[in-house]
Amino acid sequence: MAELVQRRIEERIPELEQLERVGLFTKKEIKSMLKRTTALEYKLHRRDLSKDDFIAYIQYEINVLELVKKRRTNIGYHFKRDEIEYAIIQRVINTFRRATSKWQEDVQLWLSHVAFCKKWSTKGELSKVFSSMLAVHPDKPALWIMAAKCEMEDRNSSESARHLFLRALRFHPDSRKVYQEYFRMELMHAEKLKKQQEELEKAKIDVGEYEFSPEILSGKLAEVVYRAATQKIKGADFVLTLLQIASIFDFTKDLQATILQELQSQHTDDSVTWDFMAKRELEATVTPELQTAKGKASDTDRKEERCCTVYEEGVKSLNTEAMWTCYVTFCLERYKRKTNVQELKDKRRERLLKALQGAHQASLLPETFYKAWLEVLMSSGDEEATAQIATAATQRFSQSAETWCLALQTLVKLGNAEAGGLFQEALAHVNPKESLPLWLQWIQWSESSRSVEETEALFQKGLLSTVPAISSAVKEKYLDWSIRTGGYKKARKTFTSLHEHRPFTKAFFTMMIQIEKQQETHKMNNVRDCYERALREFGSTDDDLWIDYIKAERGAHGQPENCGKLHWRAMKALEGEHVERFITQYTLLQTGHI
Repeated sequence: MAELVQRRIEERIPELEQLERVGLFTKKEIKSMLKRTTALEYKLHRRDLSKDDFIAYIQYEINVLELVKKRRTNIGYHFKRDEIEYAIIQRVINTFRRATSKWQEDVQLWLSHVAFCKKWSTKGELSKVFSSMLAVHPDKPALWIMAAKCEMEDRNSSESARHLFLRALRFHPDSRKVYQEYFRMELMHAEKLKKQQEELEKAKIDVGEYEFSPEILSGKLAEVVYRAATQKIKGADFVLTLLQIASIFDFTKDLQATILQELQSQHTDDSVTWDFMAKRELEATVTPELQTAKGKASDTDRKEERCCTVYEEGVKSLNTEAMWTCYVTFCLERYKRKTNVQELKDKRRERLLKALQGAHQASLLPETFYKAWLEVLMSSGDEEATAQIATAATQRFSQSAETWCLALQTLVKLGNAEAGGLFQEALAHVNPKESLPLWLQWIQWSESSRSVEETEALFQKGLLSTVPAISSAVKEKYLDWSIRTGGYKKARKTFTSLHEHRPFTKAFFTMMIQIEKQQETHKMNNVRDCYERALREFGSTDDDLWIDYIKAERGAHGQPENCGKLHWRAMKALEGEHVERFITQYTLLQTGHI
């Protein structure tokens, strides 16, 4: 190994001598480089090779290249590149080859090799790297696309790019992305040829017998790709992506018309087609006489009306939830747009309400749109219609806790007398495990609208729930309500009646601890009782609870001599990483940092 490393170092000597001779590096720097490269070379020739060693070697050589480039600029010396940079670049390339041969599965390593070749203008090597990489990773469409783009953009070879795309389609015949990029490449190729033709004609250069094919210039090759793609991959959304790519190029009017015609004739059973056709109505340009604010608003209104007409045709032809979703989404998006013209605002609201009503009557309005519908009705002040829609939403999505919460919230806001009775109906329909938001909303409503006795009866009912999350949350709310309505005695009574009934939450105990601490006649025994009950439930996993207890004993009403016992108990009770956290917090407490 030593002989091999020595030979590699000796091969560097001409390059290092040139660096010193031309003044890019000092003699001291050359010695430092020799020492560093020797250490790196030894690592690359060990029996147990490490990928990190190869990466470190490559990174060091790249850093040297960057430094040489910077110093050349500083001193204005631009000669001897073959003896200096070329030698380093070849060394990096050879190291990359060894690394990628050893760790072929590492795509990032291959991509680093590609990036290096691109940056240091070794385009001949670039094709070889892609060829080797694709031989190992033919299952990754993104790598085929990257290789083809490189051939097209960096090497200016449309033929090589086309060849790569055709090979990619053999491995990935159903890849949307490969077809899309292949289609784009053919259009770029046609655009490039058109520009070449224009420049030659402008310069009046005779090209002899060579002629630019009118079919290629008009994008016929791209049309062939489009035909093949649409035969293999079905769906209006894919056709639309190809149409959007074609629309980038100004010479594809005929191709766009062909795609659009086939979209309309073959994909009328897809909501995406109708959505696209409707939104195209917005693209018409504004006439000069309509440049005023009112004129623009009037023109926008007419465009949006035409869009809605297309959507109406769509829902008649394709009465599906997806179609109605496109229609309502469009109307909602236009409604949310800001405008200072009140007439346009009113028209947009009218169109949105019409679309929502139509989807609702067809029983095809998605659940998420009812919230927006209720907000629009509330803002317009139509309380009767708002209450009707809220009730209708609960009938259609009777098992959805979210819909019930929204409807009940709306009815409570309207002061509807039926709201109280609907809470029980909601709980009867909704899965108990998902009904916590309903319980919290019912409690909140009862606190503000019902008597103390009725509210307490509701709390008692909630405590009987078989769902732990509900009974735990109700305990917290019950204790908080008790202190607000009945003061300390009521809260103490509530806590005493509940502190033996599991399940518990930490918040339930900490709330009572804070209540005890806020009393003028501070009873430390009651505080200790709360802490002890909390530790009985959470003492093995909550180090903060132990620290708070110790802080309480160190306070004015506590007994500091108990802190040692608490520390010993905590160390015995806590588990895993909580022990280390407790030790850290306790040390900070002892030293006065917390």
